[in-house]
Amino acid sequence: MHETEQPSDALRSLAAHLGLRRDDILSAWRRAVDADPDLTTAATITRAQFIDHIPAVLNAFEHRLAAHEPADRSKAREEQRDSAAEHGLHRWQQGYNQPETMWEWGHLHLCLFRELEDYEALNVGLDVSVMQIARRELVLLCSDGVCASATRYAHLQQSEAASRVRELESALAQLKTLEQQRAEAWREAAHDLRGRAHVISNASAVLTRDGVSEQHRTRFSEMLRLGVQSLEKLLTDLMDQARLEAGHEHRHITNFDVASLLKDFCESARPLATEKNLFLIAQGPMPLMVEGDASKIQRVVQNLLLNALKVTEHGGVKVTWEAGENERRPQWALCVQDTGPGFKRGSATPLERVL
Repeated sequence: MHETEQPSDALRSLAAHLGLRRDDILSAWRRAVDADPDLTTAATITRAQFIDHIPAVLNAFEHRLAAHEPADRSKAREEQRDSAAEHGLHRWQQGYNQPETMWEWGHLHLCLFRELEDYEALNVGLDVSVMQIARRELVLLCSDGVCASATRYAHLQQSEAASRVRELESALAQLKTLEQQRAEAWREAAHDLRGRAHVISNASAVLTRDGVSEQHRTRFSEMLRLGVQSLEKLLTDLMDQARLEAGHEHRHITNFDVASLLKDFCESARPLATEKNLFLIAQGPMPLMVEGDASKIQRVVQNLLLNALKVTEHGGVKVTWEAGENERRPQWALCVQDTGPGFKRGSATPLERVL
């Protein structure tokens, strides 16, 4: 009997018998897997998870045995392959490795083979061709199940490998970005140091001139003091940054008067504005108590103010601050405005910066 021939009543009876024996077949399969010392993952999942898509595979097997038309047999085999592939996917998701899945298929096939042997033993006189067809269909079931599961595993492994490659590429890109940010941070620190040193140099130069009144000498002495103090804070901040890169960063969150900090820093930078014939206005409520890291806030202010003075040729710079209106989450705002040339269209840097 060939695959294109019509199935006999005996094949339909065999298919019906296997359907009635479904629960016993699945139970025998689970017992065989549990008794296999090389298969341990099955013990960690429920019976429903263990059975998974196998009933659909067995349905397709029975449909092939009982199918009347070749087209129906081909359709049943396609369903058999699809269900086997889905079973392979779920086994992957349940934490099985590929050999475990293949060995489980082997136990299922042995259980089905024993069912065919028992059926043949109970039906003495059964046409030999019936069991030949049944065994051939079982071989197809075995090959389809193993091949479909192995193919799905291969696809999943390829997808996982591609995902890992993408993750590594992303990690390398992030590392490169961090390295660029680190280089930029140190460049800005060098810029800040030059700015502070310039303030100190200007104040010192005024103090060495002849004919400077005592009032001006006192004023520039105070500017020099504030400049040195500001430089000391910057050096401390650089040490903090070095500790951050070494994993030893310590933030110093305190309540402090940010208005006093801003006013003092503006005074220390005033010689820079005076040298370029620019005005420098510092304006805001006094005092203004906030919570934060004073040295880091000063660094932000310094970058904004020194950059504004650098690019401004006429007019001047205005530094203002104010308290926020959010009572549930206290806030404050800093604004640095200058009368410089502005920015070209499309620039991402705003003229007015708010903290």
